[in-house]
Amino acid sequence: MSEDLEPGRQPERNLRTTEVDLGGLVGVLATHLYSTPLVALRELVQNAHDSHTRRSLEAPGSTEGAVIRVGADPARRTISVEDSGAGLTEPEIHAYLATVGSGYTRLLRELTGSQELIGAFGLGFLSAFSIADEVTVTTTSHREPGVGHRYESRGGEQYTVEAVAPRPAPGTVVELLLKPEHARLADEYTLREVLTRYCVLLPVPVLVGDDPRPVNDVPVPWRREEELPGEGTEAARLHFAAGFGRRFPPLATMPVTPVDGAADAVGLLWVQDGGSYGSTDNRELAVYLRGMLLSEDARDLLPTWAGFIGGVIESDLLTPTASREDLQRDGHYRALQQVLADAIVDGLYETARLHPATWRRILARHGQELLGAALCDERLFALLADDVPVPTSQGELTAGAIRAAGDGAVHVALGSEGGFEEMLYRAMQVPIARGDRYAVLPFLRRYAGRRGCRLVELGGESGNRELFRDPEQPLAAEEFGWLTAALADPGEQLVPARFDPPGLPLVLVPDREAELKARLEGEQAESRIPSAALRLARAFTGRTDGDVRARLYLNLSAPAVRQLLAAYRAGHTGSATAAGLLRSLKVIMAAASGSTAGDLTAALGGIGTAVAALTADVPAAVPAAEGEDA
Repeated sequence: MSEDLEPGRQPERNLRTTEVDLGGLVGVLATHLYSTPLVALRELVQNAHDSHTRRSLEAPGSTEGAVIRVGADPARRTISVEDSGAGLTEPEIHAYLATVGSGYTRLLRELTGSQELIGAFGLGFLSAFSIADEVTVTTTSHREPGVGHRYESRGGEQYTVEAVAPRPAPGTVVELLLKPEHARLADEYTLREVLTRYCVLLPVPVLVGDDPRPVNDVPVPWRREEELPGEGTEAARLHFAAGFGRRFPPLATMPVTPVDGAADAVGLLWVQDGGSYGSTDNRELAVYLRGMLLSEDARDLLPTWAGFIGGVIESDLLTPTASREDLQRDGHYRALQQVLADAIVDGLYETARLHPATWRRILARHGQELLGAALCDERLFALLADDVPVPTSQGELTAGAIRAAGDGAVHVALGSEGGFEEMLYRAMQVPIARGDRYAVLPFLRRYAGRRGCRLVELGGESGNRELFRDPEQPLAAEEFGWLTAALADPGEQLVPARFDPPGLPLVLVPDREAELKARLEGEQAESRIPSAALRLARAFTGRTDGDVRARLYLNLSAPAVRQLLAAYRAGHTGSATAAGLLRSLKVIMAAASGSTAGDLTAALGGIGTAVAALTADVPAAVPAAEGEDA
């Protein structure tokens, strides 16, 4: 402490006022606040809408026949937005139009509680300077109908206001002299295309050019459903969704209605008629705030499992960000997420109950995604458990059909299709589910648990124990050693067993955990798999050393195997030859199933050698005559 200060006295601080570079601030807000210059059109139409709403609040009954007119003049490189709303007095121009962050709309909402007003931050007018070199506003207030004012500004940093002749009626015209790089916007077709998307739910008609048809002249089903009893309601919903969906037509619709104590939202969701698989994310959701488009891609409001859902909603309670292109993740947002999830589940139930043909089409289109959805919501599992198709070796079947064909058990292969498991079950005419497909294995595990049936997981140790039973009598150590040497290749473990059908002498089943371990420890794993997922997967496979790559199950119930053992025990000279035939059979079967188990060429040659040895006492074949096929 300085000696010349009294005890307890704080030194004086040199307080300064923060300076604002207005030009730089205007440039940042106008150019970088929004993701696309098209937002400027939205903001100007929104301001025109709020001007009408303000007038209706301040002078009830004065806005009948109100319209918003948008025009373009390509030759002059201008666009204009005209309204018949409240207009502005000169003090209001200075206080609100020319003051960044000050908006009369926000003040009016606080005073009246009106939920029809859209604006909130007093920033929207600045967006005009992102596409325009010069902005002119000509206005007459309904409070001063005999006076007109013109605001002009280049760049937004400086402006002028002058008195002009009043407009024929209260209202405002905003004219933009477009920057050369945005001259394409001075085209009525472009304006109509943009504004149809932005303004489709606005209650005030929006006209472009001389076209008498408003761009928002679209029947909104949730605003007129009392006029459409019965099937007419669904027809109107489908028509609306077909016009709104960008990529896929609708299959079935699901209304969104307000929920007490949750998000106050209305709208329409629909199932898209576009093929999807697994975790494909085709979610599409447009959000309108008080009738004006806020976000075309609000997919995070939909459940992650709903990759096949599109929709449109409007709400008065969601809170936009300053750019009005996204939503604050607040309590209303989270409540709406739950409302939409419930609407989808309820809608799927209603479709299954009332429109069975459509429900079958949904199952066919989105069966793979619905398998995953059923795991995310118990209500969906209850709906889908017996209806959703599961991919199997015999095509798509329901879990109930798989269970019935499997004599009360559900069989699922943990590996890819085409393995020995599929061949074995094809021989027994039992369908085997594709456990390597999206969500199939966890879905069937839950199904088996809920229905109290057996789940046989082929390729896993527990499933193999179910399928390959212990032999009635164990093999002698000498016999086991001889068969291992005669039949098994390195990395294969011989397992004596009994299984069906008895005509199949052996089955080679790859160890799926060993296969996964090999992939995870390969040179490319680090670059292909995220590190966190790789660590978790390696922790799972750490329990296996990977030395046993496959198990060779020898069917001691097979006549061929019994005869082979009898020949070996009797010391028959043909036992080695017969064992070589079985080994070649194993290799050929492995090649046919896409696996590798020895040299295929050597195996094919081994068959010829075995046939020659077994028929050595038969005279040699007569050579083919010259010119004949050998």
